[in-house]
Amino acid sequence: MEKILLKPLEHRGNLCIGIYFRKNQALQSVLQKDAGARWSRTHSCWYIIANAINYSKLRNALDPRSAVELSQDIKKVIDQFPVQTTIEVAPPLSKGSNVAIPAESISLSGGRIDRINITAIDQFKRELTLRGYSGNTRRTYQNEFCQFLIAIQRHSAEEFTSERLKDYLQYCADILKLSENTIHSRMNALKFYYEKVLGREKFFWVIPRPKKKQQLPKVFSQNEIAAIINSVKNKKHKVMLMLAYSGGLRVSEVINLKTYQVDSSRMTIFISQSKGKKDRVVTLSPVLLVMLREYAMEYKPDKKGYLFEGNKKGTPYSTRSLQEVLQHAKRKAGIMKPGSIHSLRHSFATHLIEKGTDVTMIQKLLGHNDLKTTMIYLHTSNKDLLKIISPLDDLDLT
Repeated sequence: MEKILLKPLEHRGNLCIGIYFRKNQALQSVLQKDAGARWSRTHSCWYIIANAINYSKLRNALDPRSAVELSQDIKKVIDQFPVQTTIEVAPPLSKGSNVAIPAESISLSGGRIDRINITAIDQFKRELTLRGYSGNTRRTYQNEFCQFLIAIQRHSAEEFTSERLKDYLQYCADILKLSENTIHSRMNALKFYYEKVLGREKFFWVIPRPKKKQQLPKVFSQNEIAAIINSVKNKKHKVMLMLAYSGGLRVSEVINLKTYQVDSSRMTIFISQSKGKKDRVVTLSPVLLVMLREYAMEYKPDKKGYLFEGNKKGTPYSTRSLQEVLQHAKRKAGIMKPGSIHSLRHSFATHLIEKGTDVTMIQKLLGHNDLKTTMIYLHTSNKDLLKIISPLDDLDLT
C-alpha cells in the first residue's frame, strides 16, 4: 500500500498542495498524466495548484488502495473548496444565429467564474489592453482577479464594498495563507478593477496593506561566480551565464537578445523593450566579446534572429532551461547557497558598488525607475562591513 501525504505549500506565489511519497515511477507518471502534477526542486516534492478541480483530479488519479494522509493545514484549505468540482463548458452558438447562448460559468485552471461576473473579467481584460500594460503584468493581474472571482462564486464583484474586500483579504491571509507579496499582487489587481475599471477613486485608501518582509537579494561572491562559470563546459551555456552577470541582465533579456543588438564597435549591448517597456544600453565586457566571437564561430547564430536559439529554429532559448543550466553549474561547483539567474543580476550590482561605482550609474545599467530600488544593494555590499573590527578581536583570549 502506497503511503501519500498531502500538505500545503507556497510555490512561486501560489498556494499549492504538496504530494509526498517514496520514490515510485509508476505513481509519478500517473500524477503527471492524470492530475497535472509537477515536480518542485525547491520543496523536493510533487505539487498541484490548490483548487477544487485539481484536488478532484488528484483524488481520482490516486489508487483507492493508497493510504492518503491529510495534514491539518491542508484540511483547512480543502474545506474552503466549493462543492461543485466539475468543469462546465460554455454551449456553442445557437443554431442559425451569430449570438452564443449565455454560459452559466466560464472555466479556468483554478476553478469556475459564475456568469454574474463574466462581464467583469471582460471589462478587466479590455482595460488592461487599452492602457498598454505589458504581457507579464496583464497575465499577473488577470490571474489574481480571476482567483478573486472564483472565490466569491455567485456574488457580484461590482457590489463588493471595502469592508467585504477586507473580509476576503483576511481569508487570503488566514485560510489560504498567501504570502505578503502575493496578497500585495492580488490587492493591486483588485485596486485596478475598482479604481480604473469601475472608476471608484481612492476606493482602496481604507484597506491596509500587509507589511512586506525585508529580504535582501541573494548574492554570489566573485569567487563563486568564477567557480560557476568555470564549471560549465558547453560554450553556449557558459556565454549565457557570463552575459547575465557581466551586464546585470534579467533572464528574459538574455534569452530574447538578438544578435544585432551586440555592438562591438561601441562596446555596448542594446536591451530592447524590457521590463516597463523600456530600452536601455549596457556595457559590453571585452572578456565577454572574446567569448561571443568564439560562440558565433561555433554556433553561427542568425544575424537578424535570436543570439541564443532554442531547439526549434527561430525561437528563443527556454527560460526554464537556462535556470536549470545555472542550478547544474552550482552543484558541479559545490555551491549550496540558493540563487537563480536573477542572483547573477543582484551580484553584478553588488560587486559594482563594492568597486566604488556610483549608485546612479548602476541604476541606469539595471534600468530601475526609482533610485530606492537600486539602493538596496548598499545593504548587500560588504565594502564598509570589512572596515568594522569586531569587539571579539579586541579580547585577550587564551
